[in-house]
Amino acid sequence: MENVTEILRLPSPAPKPQSLAFDGQLLWMGSIATNRLYALRPTQWTVEEEAVAPGKPYGMAVVGDELRVICGEGAEDHRMVRRFVPGHGFKTQGAFQCPDDTGSQLGYDGDLLYVSQWYNRRIVGVDEKGDVVTVIAVPHGICGQVIVDGRFYLLTTDDEETEGYWLTRVDARNGSPKSEDIARVPFAARGLAFDGSKFWTNHREHDEVVAFAKP
Repeated sequence: MENVTEILRLPSPAPKPQSLAFDGQLLWMGSIATNRLYALRPTQWTVEEEAVAPGKPYGMAVVGDELRVICGEGAEDHRMVRRFVPGHGFKTQGAFQCPDDTGSQLGYDGDLLYVSQWYNRRIVGVDEKGDVVTVIAVPHGICGQVIVDGRFYLLTTDDEETEGYWLTRVDARNGSPKSEDIARVPFAARGLAFDGSKFWTNHREHDEVVAFAKP
C-alpha cells in the first residue's frame, strides 16, 4: 500500500490543530490547545475569522451555511454537538449530546449528521435532535471523517501511539458497508476535510496542516 501524496504542509495558526471542515471557500480548523475555531483562506493562508468554542473542538462538519462542532466540555469532557454560525458564533439552540456521550469526528451527507466513535469503531448517523438513525461498523479507530460522493473517507488507526494510520473508504450506500484501506498516512493525523480536489488533515503534534492528493 502506498503513502498518500502530500501537496502542502503549512504551519497551523494555533497549536494542536484537531478538527477540519471546508465550506466551499474557507478551511475551518479547530484547535484543542486554544479552544478556538479559525477560518483559513487556503490560497493566502490567512485567518479570516476566529471564534471561541465552548469546549475542545474535536470534530467539525459543514451543514448548509453553518458548522456543527463536537465539543468536549467540562471536567468530565462531555461530548456535545454545537451549532456555529460564521460571523455570529456558537448558538445554544440545536445542541445535543453525542450518542453514548462519545464522539470525535463529524460528517454530513445533506440529510444526516454522522458522529464517529473512535474506540467503538463505528459511525453513528443521527437526526437533528441527536437521535440515532443508523450505525455503521468500521475496522479501525476513527480520527478523521468526511463524506465525498456519498462515501465516507476516514482517517483510521489501530494504535494512536504509532504511525500506523490509513485513509479508509467506506461505502454504506447499499445496506452492507464495504470498507477498504486505500492509502497509508505516514504520521499521526487528526481531522479530515475535502475541498473538491484534495484532502486536508492535521499533523497535530507538529502544529501543521497538511494537504494531500485524492488517491
